[in-house]
Amino acid sequence: MTDTIMTIRQMCDAFDVTPRTLRFYEAKELLFPIREGQKRLFTKRDRARLKLIMRGKRFGFSLEEIRQLLDLYDIGDQQQTQLRRTYEAACRHLADMERQRAELDESITDLKEQLAWAEERLDAFGQQQAAE
Repeated sequence: MTDTIMTIRQMCDAFDVTPRTLRFYEAKELLFPIREGQKRLFTKRDRARLKLIMRGKRFGFSLEEIRQLLDLYDIGDQQQTQLRRTYEAACRHLADMERQRAELDESITDLKEQLAWAEERLDAFGQQQAAE
């Protein structure tokens, strides 16, 4: 294979995904491999898109949201619209992640307090039983 074309196996190995994942992304119109019979051949553009898909998923973007943002690449404004919309979506996702982290931090603090209370009670029961 050349540096510009990769088989499905090479894509799976390079990106640590399954063939099923690649076929799913193709069905969702996120990737557009060249079809030669049953064979799928992925271009440099497909590799770049897959890298962005995986990054978007890690940041909490939905596949539909990722598809819409990727589709903005070709509108002819030097990706200005794509960059602006991606930036706006990323800001929303960051705010959501920070809110979730704050909620998680609060839950962790509450749980630690409950565990400390339970530990004190168990120690008190242990001391009471030792005294009897």
